[in-house]
Amino acid sequence: MNNVFVKRVLRGAWVCSLLVALLLLAYWLIPLLYPFLIAWFVAYMMNPFVSWLDRHFRLPRWLSVILALLVYFGSAIIVFSAAVTRLVKELIHVTESLDLSIEKWKNAFLEWSQNEKLQSILNEINRFIASHPGYSNTLHKNFDSTAVNISSAISRAVASLLNGVVNLLTSLPSLGIIVLVILLAAFFMSKNWNQNLQLLTRFIPEPFQQTAREIWNDLQKALFGYLQTQFIMISITAVIVLIGLLILGVESAFTYALLIGFVDLLPYLGVGTIMIPWLVYAYVSGDLSLGIGLSILYGLLLVSRQLIEPKVLATSVGLEPLPVLIATFAGLKLFGVLGLIIGPVSLVIIGATIRAGVVRDLRNYIVSGRLR
Repeated sequence: MNNVFVKRVLRGAWVCSLLVALLLLAYWLIPLLYPFLIAWFVAYMMNPFVSWLDRHFRLPRWLSVILALLVYFGSAIIVFSAAVTRLVKELIHVTESLDLSIEKWKNAFLEWSQNEKLQSILNEINRFIASHPGYSNTLHKNFDSTAVNISSAISRAVASLLNGVVNLLTSLPSLGIIVLVILLAAFFMSKNWNQNLQLLTRFIPEPFQQTAREIWNDLQKALFGYLQTQFIMISITAVIVLIGLLILGVESAFTYALLIGFVDLLPYLGVGTIMIPWLVYAYVSGDLSLGIGLSILYGLLLVSRQLIEPKVLATSVGLEPLPVLIATFAGLKLFGVLGLIIGPVSLVIIGATIRAGVVRDLRNYIVSGRLR
């Protein structure tokens, strides 16, 4: 066998093994190190403010970092507390209105069941069952099993809800510890930001430093541009929905606006997963004014997104919807709810490494044994 071919196969196997090992390592480390990744992101985001405090007020670096943390986290806590308070109030109202809706649906069903045509059909069915005892036994068994299945499903749903509440309450102490770790890690990372960068640079071999700089510059533009774009689009969607629902007189508009804004993260699906069933239900239930209003609101959301999104994406590296959908779904399956962010972010990182020539260098290494 050709010696050159064997070496290429061995180098290719080595590269594939290394990539698989890195992916497995990332899959294993991300759940363990995500507080420090969040802390790094916080330190990166507040670093310009910290530097501004250093320049203008001549404060020690550690004091500037503490002030920045107080401003950032204080603002986040105020906004989060206000949002949660409003959300809890509206969820309580939604629960109360749900009871009224169930009673309304029950009365409508009872009224419909008293319809003369329906009663005549039921009488015919009863006569048929009475003349065929075998069918009667089968139907009774099916009804019994259906009732058992429904009661079991309700019991499981209630148990799942109660377990969720218990898990939430028991996770509060650990959540507090995680927040404390993030704060401390963000403080030390931001305090020694320049020293950490110099230390990281010394760990990167000289031939790879230019590639690393290209990847980092691309990531700053693409990754943070993508996150900024998503935040802007979600905010615009939530504000439009909130204003529209307030005009329509929909109660708990704030809760619905937050929910629809969050669902807008899903490419292709987006707000339609909630708006379309909602407006269809409004038409079916006879609430034509709400149905027409929701239809207009949904059309306005679609038009505004088509007009605004290209302009917002012009400041960042755009991504095709289908790869984003695949990355989002894969991230959701691998990492749960956090995967909605991890998936697209990983896609952006992969794109940055490709544009920096990493794939080209790996191909050169496999073919010729040299990176460049």
